[in-house]
Amino acid sequence: AAAEPGAGPGGGGTVPVLFCFSVFARPSSVPHGAGYELLIQKFLSLYGDQIDMHRKFVVQLFAEEWSQYIDLPKGFLVSERCKVRLVPLQIQITTLGNLTPSSTVFFCCDMQERFRPAIKYFGDIISVGQRLLQGARLLGIPVIVTEQYPKGLGSTVQEIDLTGAKLVLPKTKFSMVLPEVEAALAEIPGVRSIVLFGVETHVCIQQTALELIGRGLEVHIVADATSSRSMMDRMFALERLARTGIIVTTSEAILLQLVADKEHPKFKEIQNLIKASAPESGLLSKV
Repeated sequence: AAAEPGAGPGGGGTVPVLFCFSVFARPSSVPHGAGYELLIQKFLSLYGDQIDMHRKFVVQLFAEEWSQYIDLPKGFLVSERCKVRLVPLQIQITTLGNLTPSSTVFFCCDMQERFRPAIKYFGDIISVGQRLLQGARLLGIPVIVTEQYPKGLGSTVQEIDLTGAKLVLPKTKFSMVLPEVEAALAEIPGVRSIVLFGVETHVCIQQTALELIGRGLEVHIVADATSSRSMMDRMFALERLARTGIIVTTSEAILLQLVADKEHPKFKEIQNLIKASAPESGLLSKV
């Protein structure tokens, strides 16, 4: 197919392009003068359900003079009919899990009264949750809290002080990623990391974590502040989540990573929070 009228150099219109990915090849078109960003958008619109956004990619152009694909030249703009392909790099991006207060938000999930008798070691995860929320207040970290169907399951337990929480929302969906939560995250500049804790590990925590990494955020699950009714469910959820690149860590590691330096103005106060070790209870029991 030839380019549409006006698609020559200096013209408007669109240019036919063959988009190749894996074993697929789909003809489409882009505006004359389209660059790298537009090509990527087009690849996503054509193959979005097959592209793993946690991988790095290279866009390549088929060069007639070499009879093979070459890496897309710097500053490339589509001016004539061409063939491009998206190549995933084999190296996975390593999630380092660095935390800074300015790019972190805490998510406290469904720590409600009705769950008290059912969740294993609930008293222990309440006490660790308290530490985390105190730490968030000291360091100026926004806190988002949800409550699963509070009309039937009660509100957040009294021991957990929600003073200063950015949002406290009821929900019926298992994941905490509600439209109001997405809107709140969009208002916080530079959010990169979510510290997630609460109940139940294999349901609301797991579904929240998977939705968040699907949106490109880094997720830290606080192992000593999350539990389930069944330790089997909890342990396999944490194993599964760790394999997807989610960081499974502890409250003390989180709080000390956030202050990072003994000279931090809040170090003494954070140190006081963790002076007594967090309870280990049976959360470490093996299946």
